[in-house]
Amino acid sequence: MKKKKMLLAALAVAGITVGGLVYAADHIDSPAVTNQTTDITDLYVFQGQDANNLVFVANTQGLLAPSATGAAQFDANTLIEFNIDNNNDNVEDLVIQGIYNNGKMKIYGPIKPSETGGRSKLEGPVTAEVAVTPYGSAANIGTGGGMKVFAGPRDDPFFFDLTQFKKIIGGMATSFNNPGTDAFAGTNVMSFAVELPKSMLNATNGKINVWLETKKKM
Repeated sequence: MKKKKMLLAALAVAGITVGGLVYAADHIDSPAVTNQTTDITDLYVFQGQDANNLVFVANTQGLLAPSATGAAQFDANTLIEFNIDNNNDNVEDLVIQGIYNNGKMKIYGPIKPSETGGRSKLEGPVTAEVAVTPYGSAANIGTGGGMKVFAGPRDDPFFFDLTQFKKIIGGMATSFNNPGTDAFAGTNVMSFAVELPKSMLNATNGKINVWLETKKKM
């Protein structure tokens, strides 16, 4: 099967240390991005329950109301790609790719990419797959290639008091409240998660940089 090129559509960037927790968030984008399957809300990377593992989470299609979540889908033309730099040169040395196909998320990698930067193609064979979990159902967990994987709708885990933030930048307040009010409470995202052993990442000095991209078929 011919592997089609992908064109970069959106990205979020984060640097991480293996074993730590790092996230990057991006909510409420411009109208050209909001409600698109390429719209990234969050990237999370953290140590798994098994301390030898890392968990990568890509959340997209934010601000889904419960009434709209049941109809939300991953897009067969949108590639979700974790980029991993394991030698601190700010170029991806490995990628983990997920793409939707006929009700399942198919995972490729971790594998050295044949192209870096804004263009990608599906790399190597499928290493794992999982049926997309329907809204309101128990999580389907897929396995393969030493990984555990999940894909489906989930409550947006990002907490942000947007109203208080606006007051602060408008000069009407000087700090956040404790507790604050979560502006994203009750909204959902489409989530893609991969857990794998740290040993598969070949990290120099135990450190990696990670960024997330969504890419559309040309």
